[in-house]
Amino acid sequence: MGRNTRKRRSPLAVKAIAASAALALGGGGLLWAQMNASAHESNNSAQNYTKAAAASVATISCPDVGQKLTNVPAKAKWGVAAELAKLDKQITEAYARLASTRQAQANDANFVQNAIVGPLKEKRAATIDRIRIDITRVGGQFDSSLAQLAACTTQTANQTTAGGGNNNGGQNNNNGQNNGGQNNNGNNGQATAAPSASASAPANIGGQAGNGPVAADFVDITKVAPNVLAKPQKQQSASTGTFTTRCGVNANKNHNTDNVIVAPGVTNGAHHLHDYVGNQKVNAFATNDSMLAAPSSCQNQSDLSSYYWPVVRVQDGSQDFDQNADGGGKEGNVGKILTPQSAEIKYVGSPASKVVAMPQFLRIITGDAKTTTNGLANANAHWSCTGFENKVQLTEQYPICPQGSNVVRTFAFQSCWDGVNIDSANHRTHVAFADPASGVCGNGFKAIPQLTMRLVYKITPPALQNGQVKNAYAVDGFPEQLHKPSTDHDDFISVTKNNLAAKIANCINTGRKCQ
Repeated sequence: MGRNTRKRRSPLAVKAIAASAALALGGGGLLWAQMNASAHESNNSAQNYTKAAAASVATISCPDVGQKLTNVPAKAKWGVAAELAKLDKQITEAYARLASTRQAQANDANFVQNAIVGPLKEKRAATIDRIRIDITRVGGQFDSSLAQLAACTTQTANQTTAGGGNNNGGQNNNNGQNNGGQNNNGNNGQATAAPSASASAPANIGGQAGNGPVAADFVDITKVAPNVLAKPQKQQSASTGTFTTRCGVNANKNHNTDNVIVAPGVTNGAHHLHDYVGNQKVNAFATNDSMLAAPSSCQNQSDLSSYYWPVVRVQDGSQDFDQNADGGGKEGNVGKILTPQSAEIKYVGSPASKVVAMPQFLRIITGDAKTTTNGLANANAHWSCTGFENKVQLTEQYPICPQGSNVVRTFAFQSCWDGVNIDSANHRTHVAFADPASGVCGNGFKAIPQLTMRLVYKITPPALQNGQVKNAYAVDGFPEQLHKPSTDHDDFISVTKNNLAAKIANCINTGRKCQ
């Protein structure tokens, strides 16, 4: 559980991040210059317009304590998870205060520091200390340097736009690898704008709710150069089969804003809304036993796994059922919730070896919901359009698709497992990506069936005009993350019966196509 493995982002994600950064920094950056020069304009009619805000305080940027916790004793797990959830709640509350005090910020250059960032640091310091107590009380070791993560900074509007800010086009300063899911650049990839930059603070930062997206978050996919890398060459021992499970598109509206992996026992632990397919009884209080006893939306009733992802909304001025609810409109997630036209869930093999069956109750999170402040080390968002998926994949921008083409979100989960743990303290170090060039699992990890998902949405293309985006769409997220495309992520809990996990592995290892 304490193993701190070095992982590589999937090759598709690496290429997509680099291409997105190039677009933002070059001529393909669309409205980059206008974004830094213009003020926000918005109305909530059916023709909603958003315009990028002036370069001023846009959001709160706090170090991600959870990703640094790589060794939490089992007896402290629930207590630590509850405290980590409090840290998220503190940030969302601070962001709400930031968004609601723009006039005060304009009148007082020290307001953000004195009234928001300073008090937030004190709250976080107390919470981190309670985490220390939870861990040491049961005999665990606590890294005292984590106390330094209490302090938060702010980011300006131009630091949160497409292009990765100080992330060098999405490349980490360790040759494309990350250690335990962390950026090794000394500041977690965070911007360090002075809070006093708020003198010319705008009313909001784009979007129907004032927290994004902005024009620079979109790109006409027909103007993007191909960026998809070739797949690793299959070796003689490759596992070439596939197993498809059909679990629907969440047409029955099974939603909640919990996240039982990251914040068990905490209502609204995600602060954004999820679609759920597969297991139908997953919320903050779900247990392994309750999931085994729950119904499934999958055609194969032996598949009780939980597949869940943030919803996508169209910000066209409309309101949905959660307009006044936590995780919804109260936290900046607004607009019409879209149900995917299709949701393909498929397990595929390894180009380098046979696979072992997934262990029961394995948890995997792919991508990072907090890339706006964490940096791109764990980003694994793939946005494209039908007809372009084999050519262009985007991480830092949403695609504007041509007529007759639909928006596609693709997820390719980590496919290497440490062979022991079904989860880890930071929910990352027990799994890893295979080497992008060879497909080989490193550090003694074992290849498991790789879970892939492909979600297709019919969306009227947003229009970009003079620094504005009309009828934007965006993925739900934490309010301070400003609905950036790179924050897209996906969650999975493997729950099977009737020996299904072994059947999936056998199908893949024998080169068959099963369902």
